[in-house]
Amino acid sequence: MLKDQVFVKKEEKSELNEQIKDLKAELMAQQQKLRDAKVPVLVLVEGWAAAGKGTLIKELISEIDPRFYQVVSPQIQSEKAMRYPFLYPYFTAIPENGKLVFLDSGWMEDVVRKTMNREITREESDRRIRQVNEMERQLRDGGYVLIKLFLHIEKKEQRDRLIALKEERDTEWRVTEEDLWQHREYKRFREAYDHFMDATDSLVPWHVLDGSNRKTSVRDALRLLVEGINGVLTGGRYVGDPFVEDFPLLPMPRLAEVDLTPTIEEEEYKSELKKLQKRLSELHNEVYRRKIPVVICYEGWDAAGKGGNIRRVAYPLDPRGVDVMPIASPEPHELNRQYLWRFWKRLPRTGHVCIFDRTWYGRVMVERLEGFCSEKDWKRAFNEINEFERQLTDWGAVVIKFWIHIDQDTQLARFTDRQNTPEKQWKITDEDWRNREKWDQYEVAVDEMLQKTSTANAPWYIIESNDKKFARIRTLKIVVEALEKACKDQIEREIP
Repeated sequence: MLKDQVFVKKEEKSELNEQIKDLKAELMAQQQKLRDAKVPVLVLVEGWAAAGKGTLIKELISEIDPRFYQVVSPQIQSEKAMRYPFLYPYFTAIPENGKLVFLDSGWMEDVVRKTMNREITREESDRRIRQVNEMERQLRDGGYVLIKLFLHIEKKEQRDRLIALKEERDTEWRVTEEDLWQHREYKRFREAYDHFMDATDSLVPWHVLDGSNRKTSVRDALRLLVEGINGVLTGGRYVGDPFVEDFPLLPMPRLAEVDLTPTIEEEEYKSELKKLQKRLSELHNEVYRRKIPVVICYEGWDAAGKGGNIRRVAYPLDPRGVDVMPIASPEPHELNRQYLWRFWKRLPRTGHVCIFDRTWYGRVMVERLEGFCSEKDWKRAFNEINEFERQLTDWGAVVIKFWIHIDQDTQLARFTDRQNTPEKQWKITDEDWRNREKWDQYEVAVDEMLQKTSTANAPWYIIESNDKKFARIRTLKIVVEALEKACKDQIEREIP
C-alpha cells in the first residue's frame, strides 16, 4: 500500500486554497445536521513521524464548533506499564452521537511499534489485528462514521523534517528517540505499516495522503471527511446485519430443565462459607501479585438473590482491589455511544477484581424485549459480546458469568415478602412486577443467550438459587476454582 504509492505532481496553490475554503465551509454547515441526525464520527490520523499529523488535525478542526469535537492523543504505553486491555484507550475514546473525535495516532501505531520493538510476539500482533477488525466492524455496524487516514512521506523528506525540528530550540523536544529509530528502520516500518493496513482495509478502508504536500493532504482529508458525513446524512446510519462466527460454544441446558431442589444444611453452609472465603482472600493476594484481572458477571431473575450472593463473594476481597458495579439503565451520555462503551469504561486494572451486578447482556434481554434496540442490533450482539469477552481473556482476564436461577413460585413468594416487610419494600418496584408478567418471554431470551454465549473462554454457570445459601456456596466454589486455575496456568507458562 505504501511501497507502491505514487504521489501526483504539485497542484496550483490558489486552486488548492479555494478547494480547502469550500470544503471547510461545507464541513461547518454539516455540524448541526450531524448533531440533529445523532451521527458519531471517529477520525483516525496515523502516519510517519514528522509527517504533519498535528498540523492536519489542526486544519480539520479549524472551522468546527469546539463543543462538537475532541482531539485525543492516546499514550502508547509499554506492555509492562499497561494495566488495561489493548483496545481500552481507543474504545473508551469513541465520540457521542452527533460529535467528532480525532485520534492523533492510535491502534495501528501501537501494534506496529510494539511488534517492531519486540514487546509483543507476532502471534500477539496478529491477535490484535483481529481485535482491531472486530472493533472497527462493531463501530461501523453501530452507525459510526469511521475514517482512517495515513500521512505518508518518503525517507529523505522525513530526514529533512526531523533535522529541521532538532535544530530549533523550540521544536527539538518534538523529536523522540523512537522517531529517530523509526527513521533508521524506515524500510522495515514501511513493511509493517503495509502489513497492518492490508490486514485491516477490507471492512473500513485506509486512505493514504501525500504528507509531502501539506495543502494537498488537508484538501484530501477534508474531502474524505465531508463525503463520509454527507453519505450518512443522505443515506442514513449504517446498521450491520447479524453474523455468526465459529466460537467454541459449550452445551447449556434450558432453564426449564434445571433442577432447583438442591439445598444445604445450616452447619455445612457456615463451615463451607468460612473455608471458601478464607481461600478466596488468599487467592486475591496472589491474583494481585500476578496481575491477573478478574471479571465476575451476575445476571438472573429479580429476587433471585444476586445482591446477597455478591456480598458473600466481595466480603473476603481486599476493598482496595475490588469494585462492585451495579448496572442500571444507561445514562444519556451512555445511550449516545456504542452499547459496550460503558462496560469498557468500567473494566478493572490488572490484578483487580470487578463484579458486575447486571452486564452487557442487557442488550439481548431487556433491550431486546422492551424494544430499546432493533432486531438487527440484538441479534448481532451475540457475536459482538463473544468478541468482547474473547478480547478480555486474550488480555489475560478471568471471566466468570453467573445466571442466578429460581422458579416462578419462589419469585412470587419473595416479591410478596418484600412488599409486606417495611424494611424490604425498597427492593420491590412496579417494574419488577411488570417484568414478572413477561417471564415466558424472558425465559426464551435467556435460553438463547446461554446457548449462544457460553464459550470455552467465558462460560456461563446456572446457579440454583431457590436455596440462597446453596447458591452462595456454589458460586464461591466456582470463583475459587477459576482463580486457582488461572494462577496455576500462569506459573506453568513461566516455567522454561
